[in-house]
Amino acid sequence: MSPNLRRLTLPLIAGLGLLGSQLAAAEEELDTLRFGIISTEASQNQEPLWRPFLDDMAESLGVEVEPFFANDYAAVIQAMRFDKIDLAWYGNKSAMEAVDRAGGEIFAQTVPENGEPGYWSLLIVHQDSPLESVEDVLANASELTFGNGDPNSTSGFLVPSYYVFAQNGVVATDIFKRTLNSNHETNALSVANRQVDVATFNTESMERLEMAHPDKAEQLKVIWQSPLIPSDPLVWREDLPESMKTRLRDFILSYGETAEQRERIAPLQWARFDASDNDQLLPIRQLELFKQRAQLAADDSLDDADKQRQLAELDAQLDELDERLKAREAAQAEEREGVTTAMAQ
Repeated sequence: MSPNLRRLTLPLIAGLGLLGSQLAAAEEELDTLRFGIISTEASQNQEPLWRPFLDDMAESLGVEVEPFFANDYAAVIQAMRFDKIDLAWYGNKSAMEAVDRAGGEIFAQTVPENGEPGYWSLLIVHQDSPLESVEDVLANASELTFGNGDPNSTSGFLVPSYYVFAQNGVVATDIFKRTLNSNHETNALSVANRQVDVATFNTESMERLEMAHPDKAEQLKVIWQSPLIPSDPLVWREDLPESMKTRLRDFILSYGETAEQRERIAPLQWARFDASDNDQLLPIRQLELFKQRAQLAADDSLDDADKQRQLAELDAQLDELDERLKAREAAQAEEREGVTTAMAQ
């Protein structure tokens, strides 16, 4: 290289290096953390429940924490996809969408105040309704208005879609006189006010309704309860600066250690948070594939050979998920045994 070219090149390289350092430093500095919150009820009702917890987070991290409320789950997922939020509270179904399509990564899991390992999806009707079971609902569906959940809700949509409808060989939108999609609170109030005949709900929202609107809760009757659903995850953007991830993880996993902190998250029906990861979604992925398989098996429009090929592909995916789930459960059991042994000593 000629001396003249070298004199031109070295400052350019140094300048690029400085620019890279400045960009890296800027990446590590966030003055606002944007927290997405799924719409289980009206945002004006959610804001006061979340504010004490978010204020504690802001004070601990030394940044402003800005809540992001939306009318539906999809808007929170899209906000993460386009970097409009940095982390979010999701249900498992919406977390799966965020992980698969929006660059999300699970890092923690809520622990309910009641000590349960999760929660349950429900079907509810008015207290005076003659409907007493899923069988009654299916038998009279053509005369009923159904309040379904948000399409990205675990308890409001995915779980009942499989256990109530797919396992009975039907699709909700095909069998009811009318089907509406709303958040949990709207579904419950619509049933209590006799605006819909049957709706999806969940046990966590039922507890909240019993506190906020006990008169409406008394008007509801549960006619079906699902298998256990894992507690909700917290998801951050995978490309969030590592320094922020570390501070955020430390804050979240230690929160709930004091009585004051537990009091602040009690309105959210949480006691603390546990560490988690994307494998929390394995049962939900199984559920989604089970639903797809049931729908595929019932589809008579497909060529038989093509149907069998697709079924075999789904079965292979289910087998793989099953092996991963068993390995995870074994590791968790071993970890619990180690903790028990350590405590005994």
